[in-house]
Amino acid sequence: MIKLFKVKEKQREDTENGNARGPCNKQTAGELRLRKDITELNLPRSCTISFPDGKDKLMNFEIKIQPDGGYYAGGNFLFSFQVPSIYPHEPPKVKCKTKVYHPNIDLEGNVCLNVLREDWKPVLNINTIIYGLYLLFEEPNHEDPLNLEAAAVLRDNPQLFKSNVKKAMLGGTVANVSFTRCV
Repeated sequence: MIKLFKVKEKQREDTENGNARGPCNKQTAGELRLRKDITELNLPRSCTISFPDGKDKLMNFEIKIQPDGGYYAGGNFLFSFQVPSIYPHEPPKVKCKTKVYHPNIDLEGNVCLNVLREDWKPVLNINTIIYGLYLLFEEPNHEDPLNLEAAAVLRDNPQLFKSNVKKAMLGGTVANVSFTRCV
């Protein structure tokens, strides 16, 4: 019995010192589900995935979207995904790391996508989110905006919106906001 206590104490010390091995390194249910989602990814050809912290750290990754058509054709847009440990019961936190003139993405990178908010269900997966992001570039939605100014321009003057998007993507200034080149 005394040896059992010593083994438990040694395991606790190892965990506290970062030397833990074995049962303490188990994957969470969220990690297992995410690994399955990533294995089954069916990305559009203009999307790529990368793991800046290494492939062993699946809970944080990036998606690069290069739209083929629409207002944003030819652009390069990087999104970070932070997946909670209770995934899929909560959706990932997604941020656009590329400053973009877009009605559904604000200047801080917050994304307005229904499957990241009220329409999230555990049966949805990472692929669903990526296709949703891709669709935002193909068909921006002025009816559910985060960037109110961009949404109003898209609704009222699509030609000016197109010009503003091109100017922003080339690293210009739109409505007193400077953008970094992303083409």
